[in-house]
Amino acid sequence: MLPDVLAWGLRLVFCGTAAGPESARLGAYYAGPRNAFWPTLAEAGFTPGLLRPAEYARLRDHRIGLTDLSKTGRGMDRDLSPGDFDIDRFWAAMAYWSPRAIAFTSQEAGALALRRRKRDMAFGAQPAAPGRPAIFVLPSPSAANGHWARMRHHWHDCARATGFA
Repeated sequence: MLPDVLAWGLRLVFCGTAAGPESARLGAYYAGPRNAFWPTLAEAGFTPGLLRPAEYARLRDHRIGLTDLSKTGRGMDRDLSPGDFDIDRFWAAMAYWSPRAIAFTSQEAGALALRRRKRDMAFGAQPAAPGRPAIFVLPSPSAANGHWARMRHHWHDCARATGFA
């Protein structure tokens, strides 16, 4: 659905599950009108100011990348099937581009990519693995996440740990 925003020398790649309905319609990452992704990037210090969803490719200027685990599915996580996800493609891309860190933008994305049960996924920095970038699991910035207000601090922690803040 949405093209990867990847390059060599990235400090961090944000990875979600799939393009949400509004993102798919507009052709831009995290484009839902109440999605907190873009304001949180600025607030936490990942970017010096607020970017609009249509400006997603400008994240490369800040050494930040974007991708999703599904490049064929779209919609809410509950609307996707296991066949929509290509975890091997994701890890091959990360091995090729070698970012310093990866931040999954939901517990679901982290669980899928790390092949763990969602209920066993803790938010924040994950245990280090030899030969892999630093891994963070962040709470979803989606408006559907009713726990966002009390969990957004994980985004700030990630910004500090990756040298953005």
